[in-house]
Amino acid sequence: MKSILIVEDEEAISRVLSVYLKKAGFNVTRVPDGRMALEAFELSPPSLILLDIMLPNMDGFELLQLIREKSSCPIIMLTAKDEIKDRLAGLDGGADDYMSKPFIPEEVVARVNAVLRRPSQWSDGSSKRHFGSLFIDYSARSVLLNGAEVNLSPRDLSVLLFLAERPNQICRRDQLIEHVWEMDYEGSDRAVDLSIKRLRQALSHWPASEGEIRTLRGVGYQLWTT
Repeated sequence: MKSILIVEDEEAISRVLSVYLKKAGFNVTRVPDGRMALEAFELSPPSLILLDIMLPNMDGFELLQLIREKSSCPIIMLTAKDEIKDRLAGLDGGADDYMSKPFIPEEVVARVNAVLRRPSQWSDGSSKRHFGSLFIDYSARSVLLNGAEVNLSPRDLSVLLFLAERPNQICRRDQLIEHVWEMDYEGSDRAVDLSIKRLRQALSHWPASEGEIRTLRGVGYQLWTT
């Protein structure tokens, strides 16, 4: 059963949303402020977060940023702030959807189901990408898994970046050699296989439900994600 974290300081709204979501078959956790939400998220990451903006202790935008630094957990903003700049701030910050108060509870449930049907990877442009608990920052050339840095050699990192730029696409060995080892490489394509083996070891704690590096025998490799 999928779980929803409701972050809302208005008790009446929080209670109504909880009733409708539970009726739709979700497990629901409710918290009234940003700090408690962050603690609840780190203790047990939910399937989706319904996030108000105007919160005590930590506002929704700050909480959104902290979560997006380490997770692609779907987030729907629920707020009375309906100005276009607020919508853009939420969506540009990585929110998956944005709903203004007052809203119809049945529509919130429909939006939740729609967002949960989307692919799990999240990107804020071309520089950062999330695949569940795997976070890749292209600009910084860094990789985090469950919030911890993954140490990779420059070449293995380049292989992972190449695959991650093409999720669910098949990448041939000759493509990897051309783009990572470069055109004048004269060694064996076995180097690609060994790099993939090292990457799998480095990402051994990445849940298979979120993604994996797959081998397509006789063809190449694929960074498969759900």
